Amino acid sequence: MTRRKDDDPRASETEPLAGRAAEGMLGPNPFIGLRPEDVAETIRVIGTQAVKQPGLVLEQEAAFARDLVAALCGSADLAPEKGDRRFADSAWQANPFYRAYLQGYLAWGRALEGFVEKAAVDERTRERIRYVMSLATEAFAPTNTLAGNPAALKKMIDSGGGSVLAGLQQMLADLVTNRGMPAQVDKQAFRVGENLAQSPGAVVFTNEVLELIEYAPATAEVHARPHLIVPPQINKFYVFDLSPAKSIVGYLVRSGFRVFAVSWRNPTPKQRDWNMDTYAGALVEAIEAVREITGAADVNLHAACSGAMTAAALLGHHAARGERSVHAATLMVAVLGVSEGSQLGLFATPETIAAAKRGSAAKGVLDGREMGRVFAWLRPNDLVWNYWVNNYLMGQPPPAFDVLYWNNDTTRLPAQFHGQLLDIFAGDLLRRPGAFTVRGTPIDLGKVACEKFVLAGITDHITPWRAVYDLARTLGGSGEFVLSSSGHVQSLLNPPGNPKARFFVNPALPATSDEWLAGAAERTGSWWDYWREWLTARSGPLGPAPAALGSTRHPPGVPAPGGYVGEA
Repeated sequence: MTRRKDDDPRASETEPLAGRAAEGMLGPNPFIGLRPEDVAETIRVIGTQAVKQPGLVLEQEAAFARDLVAALCGSADLAPEKGDRRFADSAWQANPFYRAYLQGYLAWGRALEGFVEKAAVDERTRERIRYVMSLATEAFAPTNTLAGNPAALKKMIDSGGGSVLAGLQQMLADLVTNRGMPAQVDKQAFRVGENLAQSPGAVVFTNEVLELIEYAPATAEVHARPHLIVPPQINKFYVFDLSPAKSIVGYLVRSGFRVFAVSWRNPTPKQRDWNMDTYAGALVEAIEAVREITGAADVNLHAACSGAMTAAALLGHHAARGERSVHAATLMVAVLGVSEGSQLGLFATPETIAAAKRGSAAKGVLDGREMGRVFAWLRPNDLVWNYWVNNYLMGQPPPAFDVLYWNNDTTRLPAQFHGQLLDIFAGDLLRRPGAFTVRGTPIDLGKVACEKFVLAGITDHITPWRAVYDLARTLGGSGEFVLSSSGHVQSLLNPPGNPKARFFVNPALPATSDEWLAGAAERTGSWWDYWREWLTARSGPLGPAPAALGSTRHPPGVPAPGGYVGEA
């Protein structure tokens, strides 16, 4: 079944298995959830439309019959979408049985799509129907069965049945350890602090909510103004310090910057009352510690996803109080509200929001594993069925991919913070001046005066780039918006050296994203290098690197990556 793509014609090609899965990471949306009753209600709507529009049903049945006859006669011209790797095996074209099977499957999907497009429903309902039907078409893809997957059959024959035995063993293991979901990553291949999060440093400040890590300089001289990284609360911080080749921390340190990072504590039901004030207050303490250690009057702040929402809220608080402890801010792949371009808002209704609040309030937290399951079923072909085929039908172990390991190293959200995020998105509170209060101060993001660098990804389905552009426009003061050619996480992890990397820049921030794109210039390479130049101009003069980490008041403690990152 056809899935809606980003509306920009310059979007990149479909990525390989692990890369595509990386784009299904947890984003900053407050994860309302996907309730069975909401899916059932959408199925009821489909049935109602079928009864109300019998002519449409007959029309699509006739179209399906024509396509099916053509497929059986070998005259159909149906073909899978470009980049659909499920049907890459040559047997799908060379073998008459498999060719007819494929084209019959595609004909079925086309008939369903025709029904959806012509159904007499509003666009939001149409998107829900499209999503629910895609669950069916992707689940019943021929490649999800052993008999319907020629590559898996070949593997079974070549291995003397060994691949089937290995697949059954992995399926049983997932039933026991992964709640029946196929594993996305080989968790035994990684250890945080050993082959992930390896940048040298130490914890120099700790409170109940976060650890502050200072990283060791890698150059003889460093810029005077320090840099503080704020990760999302819904993931562990080391997405900024994965393997050395992908480490934003390492890149900044090698570029002559003095770098600090926040590592959020993974809350338990005991911390159910943590909210935006809790996180913003902890950030205030971290900023003060950085200033004391470095002697700087202010810092450069870099935040992503829900961490960027928190940073934006804090900047609004600073603007209301006239504080100047943040000189410049980088906000990456972040939005302030639910966007029409994101699947995450499809089932957001007052009822589902209320149910989500009740669920986390009862447990004290919103569990990251549950969030992961929701996200997997938002993109089942990439995040469920790919691994079903790889792990069970092919009998191959899941990939050893660092980004996927990080994504599966889940965290929790405190119930009160989760409920607050739901209110922010439902009421569009951060975009309405005075509608949201941080630490007792009503905030207006239009009054945030520090310079901003805002990053989006052109194929990002979690925080669609046009919604991120709205964030750049909402914030006051001067700023720059940069559009990477990748999706949510791959835009963030975009080190130099990738010949396919590109990004778009336009110093102006016109009224609409279409105007911005029309005037944007395409650049080859990584946006990291462009960002480094932007940061250099805002980081002060060079001076001798410190001989030791921390200060007398904030001495170095636990070596990086710290202790909080290891809490389950």
